[in-house]
Amino acid sequence: MCGIVGTLVYEGNNFTVTEPHLTRMRDTMTHRGPDGEGLWISPDKKVGLGHRRLSIIDLSEAANQPMCNEDGTLWIVFNGEIYNHAGIRAELERTGGHRWKTDHSDTEVILHAFEQWGIECLHRFRGMFAFGLWDSKKRELWLVRDRIGIKPLYYSIHNGRITFASEIKALLQDPGQGRAVNEEAFYHYLSFLTTPAPTTLFEGINKLPCGTWLRVSENGQIQEQKYWDVWDHTKPLTGVSEDDIAAMLISELRAAVTLRKVSDVPVGVFLSGGIDSSTNAALFSEGEGGPVRTFSIGYEGNYQSYQNELHYARRMAEEVNAEYHERLLTIDDLIDFLPKMVHLQDEPIADPVCVPVYYVSKLARDNGVIVCQVGEGADELFCGYPGWKTALNLQRYDDLPVPRAFKKLGLAGLRLMGKDRNIYYEWLRRGASGLPVFWGGAEAFTEAQKRRLLSPRLRGKFLNLTSWEAIKPIYKRFEEKAWEKSHLNWMTYIDLNMRLPELLLMRVDKMSMGVSLEGRVPFLDHKFVELAMSIPEAVKTKNGTLKYILKKSVRGLIPEELIDRPKQGFGVPVYEWFFDKLGEKTRTELEEFCGKTDFLDRAAVMRLIDEGNGPQVWYLLNFALWWKEYIQ
Repeated sequence: MCGIVGTLVYEGNNFTVTEPHLTRMRDTMTHRGPDGEGLWISPDKKVGLGHRRLSIIDLSEAANQPMCNEDGTLWIVFNGEIYNHAGIRAELERTGGHRWKTDHSDTEVILHAFEQWGIECLHRFRGMFAFGLWDSKKRELWLVRDRIGIKPLYYSIHNGRITFASEIKALLQDPGQGRAVNEEAFYHYLSFLTTPAPTTLFEGINKLPCGTWLRVSENGQIQEQKYWDVWDHTKPLTGVSEDDIAAMLISELRAAVTLRKVSDVPVGVFLSGGIDSSTNAALFSEGEGGPVRTFSIGYEGNYQSYQNELHYARRMAEEVNAEYHERLLTIDDLIDFLPKMVHLQDEPIADPVCVPVYYVSKLARDNGVIVCQVGEGADELFCGYPGWKTALNLQRYDDLPVPRAFKKLGLAGLRLMGKDRNIYYEWLRRGASGLPVFWGGAEAFTEAQKRRLLSPRLRGKFLNLTSWEAIKPIYKRFEEKAWEKSHLNWMTYIDLNMRLPELLLMRVDKMSMGVSLEGRVPFLDHKFVELAMSIPEAVKTKNGTLKYILKKSVRGLIPEELIDRPKQGFGVPVYEWFFDKLGEKTRTELEEFCGKTDFLDRAAVMRLIDEGNGPQVWYLLNFALWWKEYIQ
């Protein structure tokens, strides 16, 4: 796990890459790689690569980056892990013609795999990765992001060059990089708590979408291709028994967890006491010579909006004889962390769970662990959220043969009653427009709420825009490719393509790397994802039970009481905290922000604060703090 940066200057441009220029960008990411640093600049000074290293696999100096192949024609900077690198190395050795300078570096395996198979080598990799690879023979730069989008990769094209990095703050050190708000991305941020790829909140800075590569020629020509889509790799399990499906799931998950134990440094598990993290802990403990180290977060005091689950975490830790660590957070921990949170995020990730993720990562790192397994992805793959059941039922009601005219009549009635700001109005509006009810597993504001919140200028600018435009290309792919065009499959597919890579996985990446800790995600192993998406909806939603088939697969592996207890997400008591110190700070920050900018309607923002709507106010606070840190 590392921080990478690089620049390609297009032919005909006089700009040259210098060591101070590249070093300045690279060293904004020291937290991503405290164990070492490296630079490479081409002889003509038109290409430069920089790297900060967090040593995980092959700790030797020979595995340092930037790294080249035998003859120096390929150069790479790589962030992530290729878990099956040993098998690929063995395959390459059988083909002959490859000379190795490291004992077991997965970075070197990427170089030789690219030599052997070109960009098609990506289909052999099982892991998480973002890398920049310069091919000096063809004078091409390749930028690649892993299938699921576990690792980030940002880039900017300006002044006759392209610059890329693991974090936006590195790009901002380029003297030619402007700083301005991408207002359309902001509009979509108000819907999704994040900006949909390929945009970011910075005008002119993009992020590479998940499962995508970019090929950049030295003349500035760019080709982008999505090299992986889950629907191209599913084998429908229609007619297969539940018992067989459950056995296949646990077998594939066991393989995914085993692969993610590959490390030359200590590895642990984040443990909440839910099904996902408990399954991780159980599978990880199999075959271990000593106790697995687990790390859990809770809150001091009792809150109605969030109940501590630590007793469940302790129960699971006892079950696997784990070395158990926990920490209780307070409102002061959140307020103290806010400035650092904004700095680490680069662009707002408006999920308050960033706070506990940071502190549980710090707890692990403070106890000598460098890598931790986390449970993201299972709820999206197996319908684990109670809200998803509601959305499925609403979509089925919307499917009933009711003329759209009646739906539009219902909308008019709700508007007359002043009910046009709630989510039910928005769902009906979507149905009346012939659109899916579900737009993602995290929604901040409805379209009507956004109209009220935006400044008059932006209200006019986006008069004919809705956030459907941001996800319409994903829906088009779903309609073209899905073997079973069920509502649940759409819900999983949209979250696989947006909420997971740009919100949930980025909160893990940015917060864990903030303390130089690597997060690994077994449930999002691409082979496991492909298997999960091969299961018919009827099996996943049988008897209306959340995670029905996953629960069946883990019975006997973890205690029944953990499987059958009510679902509770990994949360933060922001509702209550807004009535304490957080509310005072938020009002001050948002009043100041509204006074200096022209993005939001001040009266609407203050009304939202007065109504005590903590989560929605949190989304606005995130944006205001980001603007203050990065734009002002």
